Amino acid sequence: MKFTKSKATGIAVIVIIVLGIAAVILYQKNSERSEFANRIFSMGSADRGTSVSELKASIAKYERRIERHVRDAVQTGVYWKILAVRLQDRGLHGEALEALQQAIYYTPADPALHYFTGISAGIVAKSLHLFPGIVNEDRQRLFDLAENAYLRAIELDNNYTRPLYGLGVLYVFELERPQDAIPYLEHCLNLSRNDVDTMFVLARAHFMLRNNRVAVELYDRIITLTRDEQKRSEAQSNRQFILGQMNG
Repeated sequence: MKFTKSKATGIAVIVIIVLGIAAVILYQKNSERSEFANRIFSMGSADRGTSVSELKASIAKYERRIERHVRDAVQTGVYWKILAVRLQDRGLHGEALEALQQAIYYTPADPALHYFTGISAGIVAKSLHLFPGIVNEDRQRLFDLAENAYLRAIELDNNYTRPLYGLGVLYVFELERPQDAIPYLEHCLNLSRNDVDTMFVLARAHFMLRNNRVAVELYDRIITLTRDEQKRSEAQSNRQFILGQMNG
């Protein structure tokens, strides 16, 4: 098959363009390596006798190994997370905490890991009786861990409702700090307006603070919203108890 002059010219142009793109990619790759090498060199972590060009050569040589290590690290973090969830599902919260510590080491900015930590730490703390060698400080350390874990999860994702609710439960039922629970529970309700479980905890917090009218209003909302007869019955019972105290 013979090429016309115009076709030959077109092919030549395409070849030039492809070579140009390849040159740009190669230049960018080398620039990234050069920048990386300069950063290492400037931080002083490299041997003072190592030149930038030598560092660039080492980076090129071990680049694939580095990328493989990064992928392995990411996958390892995923495995620890899966293991932690499986352990929690089976009620093995002490071991779950150990797995979560490893998972957080690999992916510290994952809010779910901190939320899971809050759950397991709270459960272990409540279940930690004063066996020989166990002191109240051990329980308190776990409660502190649960609180800090929930707060970190919220810090990472302020619209993550589960740690907002979990922290509210911890403050109201375990730490008896209802005033601290209210802002988090209210924010949780702003994000999920018909969440009756959050309303129950918030009503309890207001009752503990003697904000009885607010508690009654929340129970009224629950009675109106829920289709769960057991929850409706519980809300009605709590409402009548508070009204009895207000009118007694």
